[in-house]
Amino acid sequence: MCHELRKRALVRAMFATAWRPLLIAVAVATTSIAGAHAQGVAERARLCGTCHGEDGNSPMPNTPSLAGQPEFFIINQLFLMREGVRKVEAMAALVKDLKDDDLQALAKHYAAQPAKPSGEPIDQALVQRGAEIAGPRRCVSCHQPSLAGADQIPRISKQRVDYLTMALKELRDGRRPGSDTLMSAAVAGLSDADLAALAHYAASR
Repeated sequence: MCHELRKRALVRAMFATAWRPLLIAVAVATTSIAGAHAQGVAERARLCGTCHGEDGNSPMPNTPSLAGQPEFFIINQLFLMREGVRKVEAMAALVKDLKDDDLQALAKHYAAQPAKPSGEPIDQALVQRGAEIAGPRRCVSCHQPSLAGADQIPRISKQRVDYLTMALKELRDGRRPGSDTLMSAAVAGLSDADLAALAHYAASR
């Protein structure tokens, strides 16, 4: 019996020794792949940061902040741009070769970044007027009471005022391909001044 046990122990030792290099190689390869993936996301985020800000909070006029946007919203928008449904000239070359995994990785990255105010001047009179408009238009029913958005609905709190104003005008005037038609209906009939008020209100939240 002791002889049999010693033989089994020897076989186990030989098996472990034979497989150890392979197990080490697999572990190293897995680590390398994870590192390369992280590096890929970091590199893409660095390119995006040229316009959208290093931390996803845009310093550039008429360019949206991505920080704190719902993950699914970012994936959805990148997908629409990649497929040519939503045409944004500045983004076309950047998204055309992105794989689905790239879209998800970028979305996770930006969704995890804290949203910050853009630093643009906020007109409190317009904030008050925007709140009066937003109530009857039921903005919070989709964008949430905090205006932080959810799922496919974007965060509009702390978003750039100039970008929001531009986007709302495009929605009202039917000049935003690939957008949610519910939003076009929500802002239909509003004046430029009304839309500016809504932008100041959202940015102030």
